[in-house]
Amino acid sequence: MRAIWKGAVSFGLVNVPVRLYSATENHDVQFRQVHREDGGRIKYQRICSIDGEQVSYDDIAKGFETDDGQLVVLTDEDLSDLPISTSKEIAVDKFVPSDQIDPLYLDKCYYLEPDKGAVKPYMLLREALESTDRVALVTVALRTRTTVAVLRVRGDVIVLQTLLWPDEVRAAEFGVLDDAAADEAKPAELAMAHMLVESLSGDYDPAEYTDDYEEAVKAVVRAKLEGGEVTTPEEPEDEGGEVLDLLAALQQSVARAKAARGEPADDVPSAGGSDSESNSDSDADSDSDSDSGTKTAKAPAKKSTAKKAAAKASAKTTAKKPAAKKATTKKSAAKKTTAKKSTAKKATKKSA
Repeated sequence: MRAIWKGAVSFGLVNVPVRLYSATENHDVQFRQVHREDGGRIKYQRICSIDGEQVSYDDIAKGFETDDGQLVVLTDEDLSDLPISTSKEIAVDKFVPSDQIDPLYLDKCYYLEPDKGAVKPYMLLREALESTDRVALVTVALRTRTTVAVLRVRGDVIVLQTLLWPDEVRAAEFGVLDDAAADEAKPAELAMAHMLVESLSGDYDPAEYTDDYEEAVKAVVRAKLEGGEVTTPEEPEDEGGEVLDLLAALQQSVARAKAARGEPADDVPSAGGSDSESNSDSDADSDSDSDSGTKTAKAPAKKSTAKKAAAKASAKTTAKKPAAKKATTKKSAAKKTTAKKSTAKKATKKSA
């Protein structure tokens, strides 16, 4: 397990350094939405409901919807003024009897692990809670939100369990129970109900119960895997959207800087590249600078780049071959010159 929080339990003048671990995890089967025809994963876009435009994360703000449907947009400045706690302390407010905590208020559960040098005070707190049958009512800041929680003992470990706020627990208001006095159970019926309860009494063992739905889903998945019914969709290559967004941001930044200095922004290159740049891509004789600039703007065109590289390599090879022929011609010419010299030497010897 990985600790999600580190701080100290504080009660009186005693501090117990501890680490917090999630005590539970969800084992629900997680399905993904896919295209029925090819198994491709479904992706969603952030679309504005008013203008229909796709919205980037930078342009998304938090909005609070009122009961009558009105929206109040909150800025970062508004949220920065909210009370946020960064305390790393589990402050004990009081110790209350265990039966005063309604299980309906119990929420998320965490294990507390003491530091190596704090085992003794940790055990002291644990034994005090267990022997008095009480829980510690505490306040703690988790993820910058202060919440109320209880410290209770489970086996050899102290457990922190957060509590719901009073307005988060609904009231059970059932009108049909208001007139229940007229339908009170008769003594014979009550005695029979007691007998039924006694006949079904037993101890709770969590291992006796399993999630049949999860096991059935896993069995279906295993059968399809063994039968080869597996789809591995080919994900499309990244179209370089982030690169284009970055180029657009850089272009706007340059334009704003020029405007601030009073300079014209007409010479700022567009993020997508001009037609002349696209044409220079197809030209095998274009210089390396224009090639590299175009490649940055058009990252997905990998196959085209490969073909251009092959074309350039072929052109270089073709250019080298005539040079080789010229070298061969020079060598043969040199041989002829040597032959002429040797013939002249022989003629000189004969005349001598």
